[in-house]
Formats: sequence, structure tokens, C-alpha cells
Amino acid sequence: MLSVVNICHVRCRFRNRQIERRPCRAARAQAAEVELAQARALASCTQAMIQELKLEIAKLRRDKYGISSERRARLIDQLELQLEELEAAATEDALAAEQAAAQDKTSTVRAFTRRKPVRKPFPEHLPRECVVVEAPTNCTCCGSDRIVKMGEDITDTLEVIPRQWKVIQTVREKFTCRSCEKISQPPAPFHAIPRGWAGPQLIAMIAFDKYGQHQPLNRQSDRIAREGVDLSLSTLADLKRLF
Repeated sequence: MLSVVNICHVRCRFRNRQIERRPCRAARAQAAEVELAQARALASCTQAMIQELKLEIAKLRRDKYGISSERRARLIDQLELQLEELEAAATEDALAAEQAAAQDKTSTVRAFTRRKPVRKPFPEHLPRECVVVEAPTNCTCCGSDRIVKMGEDITDTLEVIPRQWKVIQTVREKFTCRSCEKISQPPAPFHAIPRGWAGPQLIAMIAFDKYGQHQPLNRQSDRIAREGVDLSLSTLADLKRLF
């Protein structure tokens, strides 16, 4: 009994494989027909080109050696007729190849279910700003005030904060001693450029735009001027020399 069941199972699997292979065989046969039609069109075009070259050679020989004989004139006429026939055959083969290719392109495909696109979530390290839209205190349908919160919907919107410029004023207070009459004062803050006025982030921005983004200094000067800060091209060039 078990052997009969196994045999039936094997037969079913063999039939399923045969059914699966049928579309593949049909596709291969269709592709072979397309290739055959293209090969025929190419052969017809090649024969027409050869015949045209033979006709040109015959005409050149006639022009070179003067008035041709009656036999040569008949040969030229015969070549012209053969050329017309070959051109017509080449056109028919080309149309057949195009039709076969069009049929191959319109082959049926397996049905599938299109997935709904899912947006990639925003990075977690970005700060979140929560804006709560106030809900109505009364029902919008009947006007009753007996409403209870049942949930909420959150919509994420990606926003950018424009670049801001600022001037950092470092105040160092001076003190004098009434006993020894000496003045004491904290040391000056560190600057990337000694006795410079440009902060480290400003210098890094100019250097990155120049060498990382390949942005010339004149364009940087124009962009900074549109943001309300006047940094001339010569000033940026002086900073670039100190990198």
C-alpha cells in the first residue's frame, strides 16, 4: 500500500514539473523564433548590400572602359532587377522580425500583488518638537460636552533650521589690588588663529566649502553676504592662507 502511494506521489510531482516547464518551453520557442526572424532579416540585408556593390562595380567598369557591349548591358539590367527583389525581401524580413519581437515583448507575466510603499523612518538622533493641536471641547456633531479621548494620530514633518550667525563677546574683568596695587585679569580665550577674530567653526566651514564642496571663495562671499554678514573675498583669502 505504501509503495502505491509513493508511486502516485512521484507521478503527481512529475506532472507538476511538466506543467511548470511548459511556459519555459513556450518562452524559449518564442525567443528562438525572434532570433530566427532577426537572422533572416540580417541575411537579406547582407545579400542586398552585396548585390548593390556588384552593380556599382559593373557600372564603374563600364564608365572606365567606355561603351560596354550588349552582354554587359544585359548583365547590369539583370543585377538591377536582382537588387530590387533582394531589397523587397529584406524589407519583408525586417517587418517579420519587428512583429516577432513585438509579440515577444507582449508576453504574459505572473500576476502579483503590488506592495504599499513604506517610508523610511527619520533618524532617532534628530530632536523632536511636539506641536499639539487643540481638540474641540464639544462634539462636532451634536454639540455635547461629554467627550472622551480615545487616541491620537502623529504626523512627522522633516524641517530644517536656517544657519544663524552670532558674535560671541568674551568679557574679561580686571581687578586691582589695594594692597600691592597690581592688576589681575583672566587669560584671553583660545583662538584657532592667534590674534584672530574668526571662530573655529567658521574656519572649518570655509575650508570644507572650499576643498570639500569645491565652492570658490567668491561664491562663498556672495552667499554669506545674502545672509547679512559682510565678508569680502580678500578677507576669506587671508583666512584660507592660514589653514
